[in-house]
Amino acid sequence: MDEHREMLIKYCSRLAGGDRHLAEDVVQETFIRAWQQVERLTEERGSVRGWLKQVAHNIAIDHHRAAKRRPREAGLDIASDPPLADDAPNVLDRIVVDSALRTLPAEHRTALVETFLRDRTAVQAARVLGIPAGTVKSRVFYGLRRLRDALEPVAPRT
Repeated sequence: MDEHREMLIKYCSRLAGGDRHLAEDVVQETFIRAWQQVERLTEERGSVRGWLKQVAHNIAIDHHRAAKRRPREAGLDIASDPPLADDAPNVLDRIVVDSALRTLPAEHRTALVETFLRDRTAVQAARVLGIPAGTVKSRVFYGLRRLRDALEPVAPRT
């Protein structure tokens, strides 16, 4: 199975839009199914590689469908970005900020994510969110206030 692993990772990575972690999850599930069907995996019955690719394809589709059914939350994922070697002191800060953002009401969090993390102007964020630019500015203002309050215990003002 190891001889097929890298090929499947590349294939699944393309299916998952470059998401290596999702690709690895799909490959892992594929190998689990392969072990469950090991008696069927013989070259006499057909290409093992082809069977693995088809199973991986089906699992990737299942993941995609399941993701579409789940409601989307404002995508933060700043704590999951791979840290650079010299970025170690900032990792904890990123985790703390990510955690504090998640405590905010959805409308404040979404406005902050759109303007700061996605680097959009209030007008651009308003277009994306389908609300007036003034509402975005207001939500950013109150969101920053709440974020500051949430971070106060771990980073007191000086």
